[in-house]
Amino acid sequence: MPVTPVANDQIATIVTHLEMRAKPMPAPIPPAPLRLKPWKAPAPEAYRALFRRVGEQWLWFSRLVMSDQELTAVIHDPAVEVYAVTDPRGVEVGLLELDFRSMPDCELSFLGLIPDLTGKGLGKWLMAQAKSLAWRKDVRRFWVHSCTLDSPAALPFYIKSGFVPFAREVETFADPRLTGLLRPDAAPHVPLLDQAPSA
Repeated sequence: MPVTPVANDQIATIVTHLEMRAKPMPAPIPPAPLRLKPWKAPAPEAYRALFRRVGEQWLWFSRLVMSDQELTAVIHDPAVEVYAVTDPRGVEVGLLELDFRSMPDCELSFLGLIPDLTGKGLGKWLMAQAKSLAWRKDVRRFWVHSCTLDSPAALPFYIKSGFVPFAREVETFADPRLTGLLRPDAAPHVPLLDQAPSA
């Protein structure tokens, strides 16, 4: 089998695209000590702070490389819905973003909780919220993509939630820890390789 080398300052990941083409049967939203708050026109710096808190462990960086103008154009678009997940004290502990700009498709752009809340079953509550919000409009396809940089539980979770894989691709990009976008100790499950050429 052919092997493609990846430069030490780059990261390669396998991206899986998944979709849901029928509205799921109504089901009660699981109980959780969290609230979902519509986040109307968030300031770019506040959005990036929560985005980083939720996604740094998985090397989320796409919104960090956008200018304020580019980011605002997305998160202030009337067809993009941003929600902050808050705990009982009102502290923001998660992010949900739905993109209706390509109707009748809705993209689950971002869904996640801060590291302290992962693995506690709260993702089921957040996904139930996402499905309820996505399918309340005239949507014919709800889709999402996940990659091998995410938690190993992410892809099985999406499939169990009703999404069906339909495409796969390899993505390569500059390691955001080496460019200074993310801390060097972010995503310890992804080795940070020395940039020096091997002898």
